[in-house]
Amino acid sequence: MLVDGPVEVQLPDGTTVVSDRFQVALCACRRSRNYPFCDASHRRRR
Repeated sequence: MLVDGPVEVQLPDGTTVVSDRFQVALCACRRSRNYPFCDASHRRRR
């Protein structure tokens, strides 16, 4: 999911993650090693 930045994301455990980029890709599949941000890990799975 692409979101116009900057963004501040609150995770279920209560921690907050911030990105100051102009556009951010958020992970929806939870396979990302950089969760909650997408690292395209979803493409590697068949």
